[in-house]
Amino acid sequence: MTVISILAALSGAIAVAAGAFGAHGAEGKAAEWLRTGGEYQLIHAVAALVALRMEARGPAALFVAGGAVFALTLYAMAFGAPRWLGAITPIGGTLLIAGWLWLAWQARG
Repeated sequence: MTVISILAALSGAIAVAAGAFGAHGAEGKAAEWLRTGGEYQLIHAVAALVALRMEARGPAALFVAGGAVFALTLYAMAFGAPRWLGAITPIGGTLLIAGWLWLAWQARG
């Protein structure tokens, strides 16, 4: 296993826990942030593992890093961190978009 695959697996576990807490233990905006972060993080943990199977390590790394930045800023706000942290969330989204574009570029042949 590579470091990226281990991080992707851990990312998936964190995403499931956050999503479950958002669905069952949080209310209001906090629940929404946990569910959204969990959804994006889980999707991109799986995408990273698929990218690794395609031998696309760069996109896989961006999926893990972007998913972490995107989701962890939302999780932090859900647990009481200052709302200005939400200004960092789009950086994670930008990394995710870059990962998809890079993967498309590599897949073109």
